[in-house]
Amino acid sequence: MTTPIPGLIVLDLPVHGDSRGWFKENWQRKKMTAEGIDLPDFGPVQNNISFNDAVGTTRGIHAEPWDKYVAVATGRIFGAWVDLREGDTFGAVFTTELDASKAIFVPRGVGNSYQTLEPDTAYTYLVNDHWSPDATYTFLNLADETASVDWPIPLERAEISEKDKSHPRLAEVVPMPPKKMLVTGANGQLGRALRAEYADHPWIDYASRDDLDLTSSGLATARRWRDYGTIINAAAYTKVDAAETPGGRVEAWAANVTAVAALARIATQHGITLVHVSSDYVFDGTKEGAYTETDPVSPLGVYGQTKAAGDAVVSVVPRHYIVRTSWVIGDGANFVRTMASLAERGIDPRVVDDQLGRLTVASDIASSIRQLLDTGLPYGVYNVSATGAATTWADVARDVFKAVGADPARVTGVSTAEYFRDASAPVSPRPSNSELALDKIHAAGVTTRDASTAVAAVLDGGS
Repeated sequence: MTTPIPGLIVLDLPVHGDSRGWFKENWQRKKMTAEGIDLPDFGPVQNNISFNDAVGTTRGIHAEPWDKYVAVATGRIFGAWVDLREGDTFGAVFTTELDASKAIFVPRGVGNSYQTLEPDTAYTYLVNDHWSPDATYTFLNLADETASVDWPIPLERAEISEKDKSHPRLAEVVPMPPKKMLVTGANGQLGRALRAEYADHPWIDYASRDDLDLTSSGLATARRWRDYGTIINAAAYTKVDAAETPGGRVEAWAANVTAVAALARIATQHGITLVHVSSDYVFDGTKEGAYTETDPVSPLGVYGQTKAAGDAVVSVVPRHYIVRTSWVIGDGANFVRTMASLAERGIDPRVVDDQLGRLTVASDIASSIRQLLDTGLPYGVYNVSATGAATTWADVARDVFKAVGADPARVTGVSTAEYFRDASAPVSPRPSNSELALDKIHAAGVTTRDASTAVAAVLDGGS
């Protein structure tokens, strides 16, 4: 049964009895997290029992920074739950009675309290974090006039601890903040776009490599990871050609696979949602038409191989989004600004015209990631790029020239082979087709700008 408090769920538990007594499955993971049941697979790590001698024993209202699955082992209670989380439902109240035939899932930040209605009542709860003196707790006074809980036994006749009597009224309660979000690679193109998308909130950490080394052996203890609900991994090795060198190959595998595996391990262990940014380079580009999320990967070069390996690692994280994108342009130096500079300096460039794809503005990726997270879309792979017809890099260059008032005919199209023919350093093979199918993301209601407007957006200072 759902309740007025989001995430607070009451469950009926079959109780099997005979002359000897009764038996019930208090928590059965497979059944209780099955399709059609709203109970999350919250990963309990500790089981607690509160035994109460007398009728009228009253405890609460306590909101802890972890989820709880509460049931009565013996006896009967009147329970009251108050939403003490930041948000529109702050202060919402739900009350009901629980006996051995019912249980309730109490999400993080929802205040839990109860009053015993029978002697020798045992109240049990599973929690998905270990108790810590450093954890953030939120409390509400049992007698708060705003919540106005109608206790069956008046509080003046109830057994209440002095500590519980001293809790603040609702107007003085500091709401439980949401779980933290970590954005890695915060100084890169996408990282800066994510900063602009989310701005500065006390519950968002932005980390560069100087702040947090994802390849460090101490990463597992570098943060109190149970305090985090989401990691957006915007860190990556993106030097496509340098990845073909001995040193670059090592760096690419370290950043795109080893670091990703470490984050995946942490996300799995602590129930964190991991958002991972992938690339069109996981494909060989030989397909006719746009690549879908289910097309098999077949990377050509080292960079693409490391990105495909990273995707495979992230795909086993229970809560994951793999955002696959292409031809990213954002704040700072990028292809569009380079072409604009060439046009203004009177330089006529030779630009590849046998690779097909769409530009993707970094701010669109950031916005799409936020929409995925805010709407709680099913976990999995999502293609994200600009919409509209696929074009070549030469076409994009001509659009830039036209936008800055230069003659687009000054751009000469050449093949990839011809462009790199005299290269003195290793060159990575490129997929000739980088077009990504967007049906899945559009069906989910996530939108990005049209490719025809991307150039203008970047030239106007957008990212």
